[in-house]
Amino acid sequence: MPIVAQSTDTTDWVSRYADEVIAESERRAPGAKHDGAAAPVVVVASGLSPSGPIHLGNLREVMTPHLVADEIRRRGYQVRHLISWDDYDRYRKVPAGVPGIDESWAEHIGKPLTSVPAPAGSAYPNWAEHFKAAMTEALAELGVEYDGISQTEQYTSGAYREQVLHAMKHRADIDAILDQYRTKKAPGKKQSQKPVDEAELEAAEGSGAASEDDGSGGTSGYFPYKPYCGQCEKDLTTVVSYDDETTELVYSCTACGFGETVRLNEFDRGKLVWKVDWPMRWAYEGVIFEPSGVDHSSPGSSFVVGGQIVREIFDGVQPIGPMYAFVGISGMAKMSSSKGGVPTPADALKIMEAPLLRWLYARRKPNQSFKIAFDQEIQRLYDEWDKLEVKVADGSALPADAAAHSRAVRTAAGELPRTPRPLPYRTLASVADITAGAEDQTLRILRDLDPSDPITSLDEARPRLDRAENWITTQVPADARTIVRSEPDTELLSSLDDEGRESLRLLLEGLDSHWSLDGLTHLVYGVPKVQAGFSADATAKELPPEIKVAQRSFFALLYRLLVTRETGPRLPTLLLAVGADRVRKLLAA
Repeated sequence: MPIVAQSTDTTDWVSRYADEVIAESERRAPGAKHDGAAAPVVVVASGLSPSGPIHLGNLREVMTPHLVADEIRRRGYQVRHLISWDDYDRYRKVPAGVPGIDESWAEHIGKPLTSVPAPAGSAYPNWAEHFKAAMTEALAELGVEYDGISQTEQYTSGAYREQVLHAMKHRADIDAILDQYRTKKAPGKKQSQKPVDEAELEAAEGSGAASEDDGSGGTSGYFPYKPYCGQCEKDLTTVVSYDDETTELVYSCTACGFGETVRLNEFDRGKLVWKVDWPMRWAYEGVIFEPSGVDHSSPGSSFVVGGQIVREIFDGVQPIGPMYAFVGISGMAKMSSSKGGVPTPADALKIMEAPLLRWLYARRKPNQSFKIAFDQEIQRLYDEWDKLEVKVADGSALPADAAAHSRAVRTAAGELPRTPRPLPYRTLASVADITAGAEDQTLRILRDLDPSDPITSLDEARPRLDRAENWITTQVPADARTIVRSEPDTELLSSLDDEGRESLRLLLEGLDSHWSLDGLTHLVYGVPKVQAGFSADATAKELPPEIKVAQRSFFALLYRLLVTRETGPRLPTLLLAVGADRVRKLLAA
């Protein structure tokens, strides 16, 4: 495959980052070739913690490097996208709103996530695997190609043993770096930066907090390594002493009182604290590109401190990569996986197709926040997507929009599955609402949408049809669902004046000759025009403002007679769904 060294599109953020990553790769390995088996692999990375449901905000941690990696693959380079599953992290608290757990799970706080039981009824062996599973399935549906790395496996197999010994040997140097960022509150002055994070406090406070040489070769009581207790499995341990020469480490557990002496050169039941662990992995894996959340950009944050630690301690290079903004859900400003009920990628993929979800992440720069709609806004979102598809097809889309569309519908490996006949989402949702998912009725209605080119099987409209049905059944409240009258509203019909009766007569007379989506649209908008003495084909410019008022009144009357309220699905779709015979029964004055 030919190599494209530089993007010519200056408006596409993915291409720009791909350019920077390729340049950084070549800077790190000057003169290397990228066109054969011996070519160096460009490494990009993401990190996910399966501490609970992995939500749509976390997905940005994956989609940002995925999109960049995929662009680099399209140019012919070898790319490895690592997803580190932080499943060896401590279980911090019992998350709210997770089915199958109760407060009894609090007894596991402090254990590795892979040592915590899965929620009741789960098919998976532990907590981490339970929450990894849903995300793994969603990433497969989204076409994300990656290499998953279990940090439990890495640490317990001894893969990082040399790095752990190196960090312990240089603990005083690490402590000195961290001390540059720790909060120092002068008398009478306000705190100006974030306090050291929880993991660092545990490492410092849980290590004996010695202020002088402890006999282990160090200059303080700081240790960047936390053992998990050999008896209760928790990380509520205190490192009492460590000897660099023998690697003999003594620890005690504040949770159960257990203590032991181990040799760190053969002990694999513990991990580096986060601010040391992350830069260690950058150097170990040779990561070139990794984004991080905006909360990592403050002084003393993991990314900032990690940059200095990876250079000075591990002789590595900090990855390049943007700080990404938060993703909201229908008005939620920030999502947190510590709270239950936060939508996950699996939830989103139940109501929208994978290309649409990919598009939401591709079209916004990482530093731009955006919202994913689970409410009525999803219909407008699909309308926007369908208009973009038309523009891409006829060549009128702007370059950046066309690029985002391309990244949404395909990867370097090929096209993602698509709906063969992508009917409007709002139409499919309305039909699903009215028919309650009855397939025979759904097919009848969809077939009538365009009699000149009728749908012959519901499979032509899938998977979009299935997503719209799921949205109706899971996201639309019961009191907002559409229920068609079973009998005419005789009281309302008998109270109509001559104008009201005439409007219904004109509608019923035109049903047969206008029985299609476009035809009924023309009919329902045209009745008030004809009643006012204008042609049904008259345009808005040719009509007085009162016509719009008359149209709204006519629509409200039809809704009351058909579904008992003054609003509902688009009238042409509603009429098709109800069926001509039933419409006549309900509207006959």
